[in-house]
Amino acid sequence: MTLFMHACCFLLKILTLPLQVAESIGLLSFYKRVFPFIVYRVTFSYNGKMNEKKRELFRNLAKFHPPNGPLRILEVGCGSGANFEHYPTGCKIICTDPNKHFRNYLEKSMAKNDHLVYDSFIVASGENLQAVDDNSVDVVVCTLVLCSVKDTPKVLQEAKRVLRPGGAFFFIEHVASDPSTWTYFFQHVLQPLWYYFGDGCETTRTTWKHLEAAGFSDLQLRHIQAPLIFIIRPHIVGYAVK
Repeated sequence: MTLFMHACCFLLKILTLPLQVAESIGLLSFYKRVFPFIVYRVTFSYNGKMNEKKRELFRNLAKFHPPNGPLRILEVGCGSGANFEHYPTGCKIICTDPNKHFRNYLEKSMAKNDHLVYDSFIVASGENLQAVDDNSVDVVVCTLVLCSVKDTPKVLQEAKRVLRPGGAFFFIEHVASDPSTWTYFFQHVLQPLWYYFGDGCETTRTTWKHLEAAGFSDLQLRHIQAPLIFIIRPHIVGYAVK
């Protein structure tokens, strides 16, 4: 299957060559404006299917509430605010995303989830959170983000930097399937096209390996099969303690 898979990948890369050229000369920049609308619409479907998994995960936020003051959450790659409904009342939220065009959709989610306190929206990549102080938040949340960042270890390093000692990094990410499966085959074959559809998203990442190597004091990680389209069905869910 490996030779056949590589041949199919090569063919699809050839077919997507016009998209590669368009990206290299900046002709796809308009998609940065369109992508937030797509994400906003898709969020309703994803949340509906993943609601129980999210509720189960974010129930653990209470473990990291400080003895005094509100729970301080930094959400990296916040997008349109798909996780807000699962945060406890009174949390103080800092939102970051590299795409400034998410702001309008983010404000809609803020208005809907008025049980939270919103600190700021910072246009920044997960690899560069310099606007956030060291040891300044209790929790960093990162969902469906590590599939598209440029440098996963750097994002995890930044998360550890801004977390207070004993704080936690919460994650939900789709990942590569087991190499023996047809899902793995199609993840690799369709990846060249999926990359452009998903604004840099990659279905073939073994993100759990980066989490295991990041040096957290405790890692609670589970592999699950999400009730989603097969190519992004394999997920990891959990949290890591600084």
